[in-house]
Amino acid sequence: MTTATATRAPSGLVSSDNVNGTDVYGRDGSHVGHIDHLMIDKTSGNVAYAVMGFGGFLGIGEEHHPIPWQKLRYDTTKDGYVTDLTEEQVRGAPARSDRWYADRDWEERTHQHYGVPTYWL
Repeated sequence: MTTATATRAPSGLVSSDNVNGTDVYGRDGSHVGHIDHLMIDKTSGNVAYAVMGFGGFLGIGEEHHPIPWQKLRYDTTKDGYVTDLTEEQVRGAPARSDRWYADRDWEERTHQHYGVPTYWL
């Protein structure tokens, strides 16, 4: 096995460096935003949320919202993620504190809002 072969990642894996900044599209093909960063569950190692940035201009006024990872699907033809979420759904998500990632009650309400099972069960 050559060094290049040994270090090449399987095609089903992607580095988080390559996910950050990836565009997100609606089912209708409209550009919704981009993935700012991922939140990973320390216990399972699974991605729990993609924190999505949208709105603003040149990064000014951009909003960031954590979206359950299950709401995104990678589309190779778009080289980006596709979601069935609307901007209204994202803006209508439960309000969160600065430490939202440590608030299990907020997480439960958020998963109910988006209609997906919680990642920790």
